[in-house]
Amino acid sequence: MLRQLLLLLFVGTTLSLTAQSNQLAQQYYMDGEYEKAAELYLALAEENYNTFYFDRYVSSLMSLRRYDEAEKVLKKQLKRTPDELTLYVTYGQLLEQRGDTDGAQKQYREAIKELRADRFQITQLANAFVQLTKYDQAIEVYERGSKLIKDDISFAFNLGDLYRRKGATAAMITSYLDALLDDPERMRNVQTYFQRFLNADGLLEAQKQLYARIQEDRKDNPLYPEMLGWVLIQNKDYKGALRQARALDKRLGENGERVFDLGILAGNADDYEAAIDAFDYIVENKDPASPYYLEAKREGLLTRRRAITDGYAYTEEDLRILEAAYLDFLQQFGNNPASARIAIQLAELEALYLNDLDKATSILKDIVDLNGVNETVRARAKLSLADYYLMQGEVWESTLLYSQVDKQFKEDLLGHEARFRNARLSYFRGDFEWAQSQFDVLKASTSRLIANDALDLSVFIMDNLGLDTTAVALQTYADAELLLFQNRYDEAFATLDKLVKDFPGHDLEDDVVYLRGKIYQKLRQYDKAAEQYQHVVDTYPESIRLDNALFALAGLYEEPLNDKAKAQALYETLFIDYSNSILAVEARKKYRALRGDAVQ
Repeated sequence: MLRQLLLLLFVGTTLSLTAQSNQLAQQYYMDGEYEKAAELYLALAEENYNTFYFDRYVSSLMSLRRYDEAEKVLKKQLKRTPDELTLYVTYGQLLEQRGDTDGAQKQYREAIKELRADRFQITQLANAFVQLTKYDQAIEVYERGSKLIKDDISFAFNLGDLYRRKGATAAMITSYLDALLDDPERMRNVQTYFQRFLNADGLLEAQKQLYARIQEDRKDNPLYPEMLGWVLIQNKDYKGALRQARALDKRLGENGERVFDLGILAGNADDYEAAIDAFDYIVENKDPASPYYLEAKREGLLTRRRAITDGYAYTEEDLRILEAAYLDFLQQFGNNPASARIAIQLAELEALYLNDLDKATSILKDIVDLNGVNETVRARAKLSLADYYLMQGEVWESTLLYSQVDKQFKEDLLGHEARFRNARLSYFRGDFEWAQSQFDVLKASTSRLIANDALDLSVFIMDNLGLDTTAVALQTYADAELLLFQNRYDEAFATLDKLVKDFPGHDLEDDVVYLRGKIYQKLRQYDKAAEQYQHVVDTYPESIRLDNALFALAGLYEEPLNDKAKAQALYETLFIDYSNSILAVEARKKYRALRGDAVQ
């Protein structure tokens, strides 16, 4: 027992000393004290030889330019362990440092020639070349190694990495796609590399290779169609991606999830046609009991509405066709909690586009009174109902509903939204000080949109609230804004004209021009709207509306006036010359998107 304890103590002490020596040698090496490092690594290698100690010893000698000594120990070690092929690489590195390029190449070729059908040895040798950034030799190692082990794809992922480092795009894609056959679980890794390192031309090359592989694949493997669908999405070709998704859904007997997800992606990218086709596929091919059937119906309706209302040339006939689709949905599924969100969308269509406020309020009152409806959905219905009441001039009903949502969702974004709308209502009614106090609180909202709007109105009131005559002018302006909110455009114009006439030269002149631009924009008279915004920019350089006018003007040129270059220049002016604006960050994002950058 005593002898065993002494032996264990001796072994433990020896290991501890070895670890300390290794740590000290490492420190010397990192600090560039190669003389001390070489001495310690030699001792470690002689005591317990391993590749790392020996490589560090030789590397230290080479750093000290003791080439003859390094060459001597390398030759000696090669005789002892000829199967340690990385020694040839180190020897070649030594010869290169001495200026003997031909001799170095001979050592590299010898290392590759001596390869055996040993995966570990192949990988080890390739890594040795990679560490010296000798990617061609590393590629040659993997290619020869693949032949030796009779497996063409075993090292495909490694080859993909090497071709990526070399910038050989086509070969990189080929190798990574080969790697998927070896290990399908690597698809996410390959997608990450493609996303990070392939430009538009590279993605087209990947698309081309995938099409070729699918045509040649007699086993009908779903791997490549799935990868092709992903590449098509990166290329913004949602229709092409949908073809792959539908084919896979049918082939694999799926429940439509793949197609539904693609529909959402296409809709978010404003490719409404592809999105609608995706949702229609599910409705037409899946059982109504399918988990995606109802959602596909909902999203299909929402996307159809966006396709019309986000455009700039829709007609009343377009709106009526959409209205009929909503009514068909509600007739099929009834007025119940599951269809409540669709009913809210229909109410919005009736109120804001078909100008039928009575029908809109009737729909929403049914949702508010509906048993079992989700409380968040009910609250959204209340907010919309309050807006439509306000459009009808029923102020008391509006503020009551806003207050209910505020109280129920006090710390939620819904509560913030309700509080903002209630404060805006007070602003419309002329209770400016109370409204401003609420806007000041809402400036800290976690919703950037609410916070920005609150800050905008707070600054506007503070800038214009002063003398009694100013309050009258401000009230007239607030009246015009309310009329705009109520879609009473002629009356809004008339009120603004009265303001200019009654208060000539007033500080609100720039705000009047800006608001006229907003009215023309709602009327879809985009050229006239652009003229008003440009007038603010040109005539009122100190206006607090200037950044708003710039942003709105840029938006018009982006869509619908379709002058992307002009829009890009305006966004650039906004985030450079008015960097303190609350709109500067968004302007930079839009500028980068127009420039073609990847924006998150």
